[in-house]
Parts: sequence; C-alpha cells; structure tokens
Amino acid sequence: MTVSRARPAAHPMLGISLAGTGMALPGRILTNDDLAAMVDTSDAWISQRTGIRQRRIINGEQTLLSLATESLQAALNTAHLQGADLDMVFVATMSPQMATPGTASRLASDVGATGAGALDVNAACSGFVYAMNMATNMIHGGTARHVAVVGAEVLSELVDWRDRRTCVLFGDGAGAAILSATDARECGCLYQEVGSDGHGWKELYCPRTADDLPEDDQVFSGTFNTLQMNGREIYRFAVTRLEKCIDNALTATGLAPADLDAIVVHQSNARIIEGTARRLNLKMDRFYVNIDRFGNTAAASIPMCLHEMAEAGRLKPGNLVLLAGLGGGLTWASSLWRL
Repeated sequence: MTVSRARPAAHPMLGISLAGTGMALPGRILTNDDLAAMVDTSDAWISQRTGIRQRRIINGEQTLLSLATESLQAALNTAHLQGADLDMVFVATMSPQMATPGTASRLASDVGATGAGALDVNAACSGFVYAMNMATNMIHGGTARHVAVVGAEVLSELVDWRDRRTCVLFGDGAGAAILSATDARECGCLYQEVGSDGHGWKELYCPRTADDLPEDDQVFSGTFNTLQMNGREIYRFAVTRLEKCIDNALTATGLAPADLDAIVVHQSNARIIEGTARRLNLKMDRFYVNIDRFGNTAAASIPMCLHEMAEAGRLKPGNLVLLAGLGGGLTWASSLWRL
C-alpha cells in the first residue's frame, strides 16, 4: 500500500485564484427508463440506490477531445484569457481520445496554447483533484502562471451495455478550471493529499485480455475493454476513504466541518454523500450534488460541479471549499481551497 503524501501546501509569495470554469455536455440524455428498456432494471431501483435519474451520452459527432475543447474554451472566456496565456494543460481522464498522442497535447493545440506543457493524468475518478494539486505546485514553484485543468470522460465507450451493474452508473461530460497566480496571497490551496492502494485494483478495472483478469475474479462480465466493478467493495472504500480525506484536511488546517462553505466530492453515489453529511453533522446544502442529472462522470464530475456552482454564484471570495476524489487504482485525492 502506498503511503499517503498528505501535507499542508507551501506558503508561496503569490496566491492562486480559480480564474475561470467551463463545462461541456453531450446532447443525448439517457434516462433510467431508457435503460430499463435495455437491461433488467428500473428507474426506482437505480434512483433509490445511487441517486441517478439520467446521464449524458455522446452522439456520433462528439468525442472526448471535442468535449474537452469546448469546456476549456469556456473556462478561458470566463477567465478573460487566451490559449496562448496558458503555461500548462492537464487533462484528467480514464477514457482518452487515443493511447498516443495524449489528449492534453491536442487540446493545447486546439485552444492555441502552442508551446505550453501538456499532460494526461489517469487516476480514474480522482484524476481532476490529482491534476489540481499538480497545477498548484507548479504555480507555487514558479514554473507556471496560468494552468488549465480539465476533467473529461466518455465512459459510454467503456461500458458493457448488457451489464446492469455498471451501465446504469456512468455518463459522459467535461469540465475545466483555470488556475492563475495572484498577488492575493490569502487565496489558494491550504492543504492537499494524494494516495493510492494498488492492492484494490481488481475492484474496478478495464481488462484488455484474459491476462488482465485477477486470479480470483468474481465480477468479470465476459466483455473485454469494458469497466468491471465490485460495487460492494467500491462503496465500502468510498465511504471510509472520503471520511478520512475530509478529517485529514480539517485536522491539518485546524478547521471544523462547519467552517467549510462547500464540499465538492466525486459524484459516484448520492447515498455516500448523504451519509458523509450526516456523520459530519452538516446539512446537505453544504455539498454540491449533480449526479441525478449526469451520473458518474469520473474525472469530469468535480469540475462540472465547480462550473455549475460558479454559474449559480455559490463560489464567493473568501469561501473555504474542499475537493475530494476517489477512484480506481484504488486512488484518492483532496484539495482544500480558500477562494
């Protein structure tokens, strides 16, 4: 098991602002009733257990790259920046456009960020927060001033649509954030954490051949190149690890749960979020939830939440906002921000 590298962020001469956000969604809506016509399930079964009522699915004209480009361009517009202003582009995804070149390189080119660094980050559903922490450290270290962090997924291409255990959960989408150096030193990342436990890889994986199957596999649907998940174990991992991520951030910064203005966690299951709110003695309005409309969009879920919150005026200067992602690997990451 990898030891978690949790530590308070450095105290740089410059702060970091969330300068802009963006979001892109496929046009096709797939409801629970639509799925019930495809596999043995129902709207009641899905919504009661996960909180999901519908998800977005790409059409034949859309791709991961087109969604990522649309979301990043929207974020640049909000930040009043051009692609040429970017020093680095991260794309968090577990469903890249292709094995090589990396999606980030093509995305940087598409928005005019020629010469900027570009890197794909695959930490599954934790990927966006991993990339946010990496972007933060680049700005703190003085190697970048404007960094784009994009989460984009087309999980519909990784789903076995005959497997009701997984096909009801996932959706497609993209979200983007622009992090910029600022003279306001009070703004930025107060704490960050990343971690992994590779022993749990077999609980959520996407095998290419029979050689990729774990020896004691009990979840393989029979279809390669599709997501396989042990729902019971993933649920257990998410519940315990999410609490630890939040506790670690609060302990390290001396804050109480009530001090947080918003908690934005990976949208894997509404019941997990509701349970966490109860244990922290917080009202659900402190958490942002959009899984009912978009399903589990993996690395795209947190930036999509951030954009909707920004659009609704829920991200105000001085707010304390905690981000937390958990995903395959098994991986986890958190990032506590003062806006």
